[in-house]
Amino acid sequence: MNTTREPARRGALRPAAADAALGGVVALAILVAASVGVGPVVTAAPRPLDGGAVALAVVVVAAVAVRRRYQVAALILLNAVPVAWFLAAYPGRLITVAPLISCYTLAAHRGWRWGLAAAVPTATIAVLTIRVVAGDTTTAGVVPEAVLLVATAASAGAAVGYHRAVLAATRTRLLRETQNREDRAGRLAAEERLRIARELHDVFGHTMATISVQAGVGLHVVEERPEQAREALTTIKKVCDEGLIDVRTILGVLRTDVTSEEPEHPREPRNGLHRLADLIDTAAAAGLRVDLDVEGDPRRLPAPVDLAAYRIIQEALTNVLRHADARTVRLAVTHEPSRLLIQILDDGPGVSGADGHGTDGHGIDGMRERARALSGRLTAAPHPDGGFEVRAELPVPPRR
Repeated sequence: MNTTREPARRGALRPAAADAALGGVVALAILVAASVGVGPVVTAAPRPLDGGAVALAVVVVAAVAVRRRYQVAALILLNAVPVAWFLAAYPGRLITVAPLISCYTLAAHRGWRWGLAAAVPTATIAVLTIRVVAGDTTTAGVVPEAVLLVATAASAGAAVGYHRAVLAATRTRLLRETQNREDRAGRLAAEERLRIARELHDVFGHTMATISVQAGVGLHVVEERPEQAREALTTIKKVCDEGLIDVRTILGVLRTDVTSEEPEHPREPRNGLHRLADLIDTAAAAGLRVDLDVEGDPRRLPAPVDLAAYRIIQEALTNVLRHADARTVRLAVTHEPSRLLIQILDDGPGVSGADGHGTDGHGIDGMRERARALSGRLTAAPHPDGGFEVRAELPVPPRR
């Protein structure tokens, strides 16, 4: 724990240490310039540098060191130092540079308004100190020089602050966009996993239910009616082949080395209502008679609607084979201009649950999810006149 906190603590001390170093450089420059007489003479009888000058230099170091944390206090101290310097008649005028650091800091951290609020009193104090306190009436350019320096420092600070704000806003926006992309990718991945799981459930459920029924028939008649047993095995092979094709097609979307131009590797399931006859034949081979009634004007449906309709019918027939003690199923498909209606009604006892129509599993939930994904709806319940009924309504977008 201590090893993880120590780097953060050292990182927090770096700005203060850098400011203290900056203050030391400024104070040293002020003292050296004053001692060697750099710059114009402010007073005719300058006082030699002594402990007071060093003390004022130390105040500069301290004020610059805390300029980020105590910005207003640093401004007051750095403006008071030149006044005290010239009142004590120390030589040199480089001391007037110290308040510029505080003007820059306020503008950079709090914006141009604070920079302007700091620049006005700083320029005023500098002009009054040099012209009145120090009695420098011979320097004609002192006023524009002081104003220009203070304005430059405040403007530079405001520009730096604006640049930091733009960078921070840009960084925040990029982080938000990155997070949004990651969230969207996560949702898409979850939806794709759910879609694949639903497809596999329907394929395996239908395939295994048909195989179970046909295998039972074959075992029952293998000795007395070999031909019928052969037909059952043929049906099992056909159902297995179709199931394998469906599984390969569904899992094909997980492959990255398959392109949509390869016809032997379709990326989307090719099932739809055009394969309804094969589905009915498979159910008939399992001993279930399906009476098909198609109403309306059959037309080419959008792929999602076509696949959902096929899977709903497939799952409903699979549930009848697995859970309902039924011999006949009435399948009605009604094509309307704006929707597709599907009704599957069996002649079983119409009991739901673990001993009836399997509503405790995922089959009916999967059918509901398919309908809901297309803004449709699905109901599954015992019919008042007997049997179990599944009704689905799938919206069909108009043709463009």
